[in-house]
Amino acid sequence: MKKWLVIGVLFLISLVAVFYSTKASDLSFFMPEPLSGVKIVIDPGHGGLDGGASHGETVERDITLSMSLKLEKVLKENGATVVMTRRKEGDAIAEHAPDEDFPTIRSRKRADLLLREEIINNAEADIVISLHVNAVPEERWRGAQVFYHAEGHENGELLAKSIQGAIREDIGNTEREALAIKQVYILKKSKAPTVLLETGFISNNEERELLKSDKYQKQMVEAVTKGVRRFVEDNIY
Repeated sequence: MKKWLVIGVLFLISLVAVFYSTKASDLSFFMPEPLSGVKIVIDPGHGGLDGGASHGETVERDITLSMSLKLEKVLKENGATVVMTRRKEGDAIAEHAPDEDFPTIRSRKRADLLLREEIINNAEADIVISLHVNAVPEERWRGAQVFYHAEGHENGELLAKSIQGAIREDIGNTEREALAIKQVYILKKSKAPTVLLETGFISNNEERELLKSDKYQKQMVEAVTKGVRRFVEDNIY
């Protein structure tokens, strides 16, 4: 009996040793994922009748959703819990309150904005990222820029600067600094560190093509994730 017990123990030790040596090169086996325990809300700008900026058949609504879904995937791979304000082409109302009816487009847009605020704050998020694309009358302007609310959450500025820095380092399409603004409702009302990221200019011919490309979207998502990770590491969530 003792002989079989010894054999069993030795066999178990051998299995553990094999398993350990197989996984030893994978740091994730030993360490928690970098964004483990962090809850992030992603807000894909616009949606439905509110297409946002456009140029021909290229519409902001579609770019922000495509990029947001990619960002959701990468953030989850880094251990984050992710909440989306919308996951489809329609606005947040269409997805979360489809039976609601509104007399005007303006009243629907207002209700959609209030619903996004509710989703964000009910989620009790650690971070909020609202994705958009920029547009101006002149074609020459280009480059991504991150905004935060001047009177919002105290860590909003730190988050914005961290993401802006990562974009400058990894994409290199801008020398802009993170900028404080007061006009954006979501930035003002969110209870968590919140940024609005203009991922590029749809009004610039070259950048418009980049914004539509899978490669550029993935590069932007990786840069944003890098900035988020840096922010989390610096602020010990």
